Amino acid sequence: MNGDDGMPREDGPDDGGFADALLEEELRQAAAVLDPVPAELLQAALDAFALHDLDARLAELTFDSLVDALPVRGVTDAPRMLTFRAGEVSVDVEVTEEGLIGQVLPPQSARIEVLGGPQTTRPLTADTLGRFTSDTPPTGPFALRLRTGGEVIVTEWLRA
Repeated sequence: MNGDDGMPREDGPDDGGFADALLEEELRQAAAVLDPVPAELLQAALDAFALHDLDARLAELTFDSLVDALPVRGVTDAPRMLTFRAGEVSVDVEVTEEGLIGQVLPPQSARIEVLGGPQTTRPLTADTLGRFTSDTPPTGPFALRLRTGGEVIVTEWLRA
């Protein structure tokens, strides 16, 4: 870029970072349109990320109200109810527009992470009765990672 005297000038230190970020975002958008990631590859990547704890047990989805529940007449925005099971441990989760409400059974303290991609985790803490809440609803694919004592349990990935 030229200055008032017609001579080339360098941009300030902050200008380059903003321009780089803008260019990177434009390239991401172009790649998403011109060469999107195949759904199978994206699912494989999400599954691999969910199991990055090699000692984690996978909690199987045993109930999903979108598939298993009978519709109720007149109810338009019913919360999504999910149940996961790994051995003797089960996790009941209610997904609403306001966030998550859940319980680990049998009741126990746990640290829970809401996974939403390789860099996104939101840690939650379950109380001694196993209850936990989050004010942030999951968006896109998500899974839960529970740490109960010495055990790590990861749920299947689902779309919010």
